[in-house]
Amino acid sequence: MTKDRAQRRQLMPDGAERVRCAFYTVANARHFIGVVALLNSLRLAGHTEPIRLMDAGLTDEQRTLLANHVELLPAPLDVPAVHLAPYGPLQRPAHVQVLLDADIIVIRSLEELITAGLRGTAVGFVNDPPNHDRFFAGWESALALGPLRRRPYLNAGQFVIPGSLNDRLLEPWIDGQHHVGMLGTRYGRARLSDAFYFADQDVVNAVLAAYLDDSEIVIMEHRLAPHPPFAGLRLQDALHQDCRYSDGVSPFFLHHTMGKPWLQATRRNVYSALLPRLLLADDVALQLEPTTLPVRIRNGLLAVADRQRADLQALVLAGTRRQLGRFGIRTRLAAATTRRSGTKAR
Repeated sequence: MTKDRAQRRQLMPDGAERVRCAFYTVANARHFIGVVALLNSLRLAGHTEPIRLMDAGLTDEQRTLLANHVELLPAPLDVPAVHLAPYGPLQRPAHVQVLLDADIIVIRSLEELITAGLRGTAVGFVNDPPNHDRFFAGWESALALGPLRRRPYLNAGQFVIPGSLNDRLLEPWIDGQHHVGMLGTRYGRARLSDAFYFADQDVVNAVLAAYLDDSEIVIMEHRLAPHPPFAGLRLQDALHQDCRYSDGVSPFFLHHTMGKPWLQATRRNVYSALLPRLLLADDVALQLEPTTLPVRIRNGLLAVADRQRADLQALVLAGTRRQLGRFGIRTRLAAATTRRSGTKAR
């Protein structure tokens, strides 16, 4: 093991054994509300396993609130939060490691996925179209990998990874992120056609394609871990987190990619509709004070009115962005911003 790799690991206490399963996530202060929703959804789904949270910049007050509910792990100071997902399981490994982004809600028991992990099989979920079949043969040479097996492109927000695969998956994932650059390439002059536009997510898909045989990974369809606008999904019962498609199928997760409902006005959807129940109900593990939340994710008539306002605001903003894109204005603005940033940096 190289020195760099050894430093990523934290020795477990003498005599300590790996737990059967643990959940891992990453959060800074801006994503605290999302982490609380994730924590409470896991407990409501019946999961009592440890939750290990890599602290990427929480406040002291947030750490105090979380102290009795999660194990806080120190984050490397030189690694951006978006690249921290593989570090937690290396510091505190488990037999089965469930990696979840802080903008995910768990809808039902994950025991089926954990059982697959106990058999030594990784589990991933296909990314949303049109990026469900993203693949670049150049990943192989760029990251010095072996031959690649082409598979559906997976979202990095949720993975089940057996601890037995850590050396083959997590270590190369981190090495690949260092190789392509910690800041990634999805901003500035980058284009979607760039092989590492999605940085960490492109790297892990390349690693999976190189190092896992087909028998070592279970690939779940996107509708079982959908993104906004959660097409075809209906909230049947908020109290029991009951979300279903018309054929009766329930997803494992709701993953609110892009804008977060607690940070900005977003279109109302099944995820945002569940937030008041997950953050404020009497039966949750960590109940927040209503006054610490935006009005739109509280309960009551004022909250309903503010949700309608936020929904309209988000709709208007989305229409404006479409028009800017239609006339190429967004592209020119982005280019101008990049030029100004480069001038200031010099």
